[in-house]
Amino acid sequence: MPRGIGISQTTPVQTIARVVGFVFLLVGIAGFVPGITTNLYDGLEFAGDAGDAELLDLFEISILHNIVHALFGVGVLMAATPAGGRTYLLGSGALYVVLFLIGIAGAGDWVPINNGDNWLHLGLAVGLIALGLLTTRGRDPAAATTHNPSRQ
Repeated sequence: MPRGIGISQTTPVQTIARVVGFVFLLVGIAGFVPGITTNLYDGLEFAGDAGDAELLDLFEISILHNIVHALFGVGVLMAATPAGGRTYLLGSGALYVVLFLIGIAGAGDWVPINNGDNWLHLGLAVGLIALGLLTTRGRDPAAATTHNPSRQ
């Protein structure tokens, strides 16, 4: 069978959304792994900022926090189309803007947020939004690519 026939072409936004979703899924799982998470057994609370468990000894986490990170792995599925990948990156970036603002306002007593989390949330917000915009710039993100006859 000639190369490229019947095989979907993947756009950059789809690839990046899949990678980001996979990384979030891994981070959600890592939050439950001893050694990667400090104070896992004594300090991991379901929600709130009362616990002292930290991922990589830097970022405060809770069970709910880990579950949310794992749920951000939905990017793997949303990346099935270019529009879905773009929506995932931009939407995730927007949510991280909100989390950053919650953190700096001190309104995050329902979720563990420390200074390291604030900087991470800001970096993720800027990075995810930039990736969503730059990987679809000059392209129609709603146009799904399927078969490219020039690659036969």
